[in-house]
Amino acid sequence: MNELQRWLGSSQILLKISCLLDFLYRMAPVLLLWLAVCLSGTWAVDRGNFKTCDQSAFCKRQRALKPGESPYRALLETMELTNTRLTLQLINDNNKVRLLLELYRLQGNITRVKINELKPLKPRYEVPDVLIREPPTEPLSLLSQDENGVVLSLGAESQRVIVSARPFRLDIMEGREVLMSLNSRGLLAFEHLRMRKDTFSYKVTSTVASVWDNIKRVFSSLDFSLPGVEHVYGIPEHADTLRLKTTDNGDPYRLYNLDVFQYELYNPMALYGAVPVMLAHNAQRTTGIFWLNAAETWVDISSNTAGKTVFGKMLDYVQGSSETPQTDVRWISESGIIDVFIMLGPTPNDVFSQYASLTGTQSFPPLASLGYHQCRWNYNDQEDVQSVDAGFDEHDIPYDFIWLDIEHTDGKRYFTWDPHKFATPKEMLQGLMDKKRKMVAIVDPHIKVDSNYKIHNEIRSRGFYIKNKDGGDYEGWCWPGSAGYPDFTRADMRAWWASMFAYDQYEGSMENLYTWNDMNEPSVFNGPEVTMHKDAMHGAWEHRDVHNLYGFYVQMATAEGLIQRSGGVERPFVLTRAFFAGSQRFGAVWTGDNAAEWDHLKISIPMCLSLGLVGISFCGADVGGFFKSPSTELLVRWYQTGAYQPFFRAHAHLDTPRREPWLFGPENTALIREAVRQRYTFMPYWYQQFYLAHRTGQPVMRPLWVEYPQDPATFALDDEFLIGRDLLVHPVTEEGARGVTAYLPGKDEVWFDIHTFQKHNGAQNLYIPVTMSSIPVFQRGGSIIPRKMRVRRSSSCMEHDPYTLYVALNPQRTAEGELYIDDGHTFNYEKKEFIHRRLSFANNVLSSVNLAPDAQFTTGSWIERIVILGASKPSKVTLKAESQIEFEFDASMSVLTLRKPGMNSGADWTVTLQ
Repeated sequence: MNELQRWLGSSQILLKISCLLDFLYRMAPVLLLWLAVCLSGTWAVDRGNFKTCDQSAFCKRQRALKPGESPYRALLETMELTNTRLTLQLINDNNKVRLLLELYRLQGNITRVKINELKPLKPRYEVPDVLIREPPTEPLSLLSQDENGVVLSLGAESQRVIVSARPFRLDIMEGREVLMSLNSRGLLAFEHLRMRKDTFSYKVTSTVASVWDNIKRVFSSLDFSLPGVEHVYGIPEHADTLRLKTTDNGDPYRLYNLDVFQYELYNPMALYGAVPVMLAHNAQRTTGIFWLNAAETWVDISSNTAGKTVFGKMLDYVQGSSETPQTDVRWISESGIIDVFIMLGPTPNDVFSQYASLTGTQSFPPLASLGYHQCRWNYNDQEDVQSVDAGFDEHDIPYDFIWLDIEHTDGKRYFTWDPHKFATPKEMLQGLMDKKRKMVAIVDPHIKVDSNYKIHNEIRSRGFYIKNKDGGDYEGWCWPGSAGYPDFTRADMRAWWASMFAYDQYEGSMENLYTWNDMNEPSVFNGPEVTMHKDAMHGAWEHRDVHNLYGFYVQMATAEGLIQRSGGVERPFVLTRAFFAGSQRFGAVWTGDNAAEWDHLKISIPMCLSLGLVGISFCGADVGGFFKSPSTELLVRWYQTGAYQPFFRAHAHLDTPRREPWLFGPENTALIREAVRQRYTFMPYWYQQFYLAHRTGQPVMRPLWVEYPQDPATFALDDEFLIGRDLLVHPVTEEGARGVTAYLPGKDEVWFDIHTFQKHNGAQNLYIPVTMSSIPVFQRGGSIIPRKMRVRRSSSCMEHDPYTLYVALNPQRTAEGELYIDDGHTFNYEKKEFIHRRLSFANNVLSSVNLAPDAQFTTGSWIERIVILGASKPSKVTLKAESQIEFEFDASMSVLTLRKPGMNSGADWTVTLQ
């Protein structure tokens, strides 16, 4: 008997302690959840769980480098120029290691720069699957060369690239103007793969991981200088302002997908997604930088005008200071190569098009997914779902989707249903389908380790789990307890995952069940920074190389599964929390676990604007806040804001009181009802904007500077936004507000309040008194917006309803708009089965012209009303110069209303005012 047993007095006690420890181990995730539930009212983000730059070795090393001391030199004698690319060796004069520089001129005014080791010990990771194709190139031509460097032509507009040899530097110019410089500060760093000091030779090893153990891990970094630029945007996801701040006095912005509990606002900490794309803008030009690297990345920003007040800038001007504003950006990544795409604009829409040509456009969502979504963690059972569904009908509030969180499953086993609470899921889904409504159920990528669970057994038997560094299946803790993590970087794993959404595999599923991918950063409760260990293995690659791609692949495979289950006919809807560049191709994102606080309402605007700028238009925030309980005022204001953001979903933590829209008294119910109904009246416009985003890459929700790029007053605005070109929204986001001040852009513009039809001139700050019913929204003069004013229980119920056209006039230009109609849910639009019409008003004639004469689609909807804002009273109104149309004219507001003109929405027609 040992001393411990003597002290305890009995071996039986040891056995009980052993059992207790085993129980605590298995129950740890549940206990963590319990603690979160109990303490959610007081907890905030624990900064100690997440690294700063000083705690990240590669970030700290790179930040220690001093500008102006670059050891890299271009070896001009190694230059090779073909019709598609230039290659050139660089040498580090300190260690004599050589790198290979590749330079490409791509179609669409894009320049690609790649830097890799010339002879690495083993290949370095290059990101696959994000680019939609190998970008097509255009010819490069040599303009001049001497011992100091080479000059290459980039084609049109006198654009050229200057490669300087000592030290290596790359400048992109147009005429005499430098658009962008690479390594102008000498901060290029490319640590080469090398054997650890205690390793003298390769050993025969049984796993790829043990080979990696003998190789010193390295980072890459490069600086970019942007002359004339003071405003940069993008690199989501961060809970920060739209305009990115300088980082000289704090941490860089971090891109590393993490499950951050109750994230803080206005700081550069990493959040759930990472899109390494930055836009730079001034009144003359917009450019972009796409840093294609999926490893942990930090982005430093500095500016020579940072901290200067308006007075200080005026003083510089008066004193004749010649300093040109400049922003410098440094990208630092833990592994991989340097692969950067420089998008040269020159307009914002050009940059959107250039980025879309690389990574694709926003997927075209089913129309119903643009409606209202009702969610919480969790609706308890089928009866609860039925009760909530009936509550919307009882209170005359439309909705399209109701959601189920993790508690709907059988013990957190995804693709299953709780056998007691959701015993007959098809009956539940059929009840929703009968009302033309739909459901979303959560399917997370952590798989419960359970030999009685089909999904786990299949993944394990096929070898599809991510491995630990010793070659065994990687396991971590998440909601189910001990969980495995499928390796979604494998195409065969993704194909198998997609097959699990087939109706004969996902028991209880039907065509009106869609999917939510949460926790896909991936979240690992007992992992470093609540995520996966970096030395976990994805085949030949460490997790550190692919980390930011994991959520991208999960959503890709899920979306493909929803497409395949319908035989390729139906468009999917998949919401993801984690994302990367290119995630726009697969569905929607949301801003994660926010809180019921006014600042979280405010931050939802710049967070979604930032995502839209980098291609992800389908963005929203949890209405009401996920954590904590909103005041009724905050809840109403959040509904009013969410109704004008692309993804419109209410969601709440299981520890919060129920907050269905009718639980806060009749007055607040009426206010929420009105906000949701406004959303549904604009469904044709939302759908048209998403069609445009799908075709062009332009954001649906966009900052004002995108449409008014020469107006500096718009450059930092992030409390208001545009939907498309023609709707300006300034939500009320201040507690107790009695008024807001909205900036109406454009010196030649006029803007009409959509509620009162009051006309306002552009280029002014307009004070707007508000009450609790106010949602300040303005329609641009010179636009035509189609709406549906007969709001029903869901968008599908409104399919054949008539349209009302709102024509807002500006005397200085033709009023224009578009009307897009298809079946709302299939891919048949790709077969030219749609209606796309141009609406215009000029010289007192309103007309509808076919924009797609080769397309075929029929609709039963018609034009039941036309409202013309800023009109004069006509003597008569005729349709096709024949039948007269009844009208009313409000002289006090200059509003002309044409009643029941009756034209089919898909037909050619003209209405003449005489």
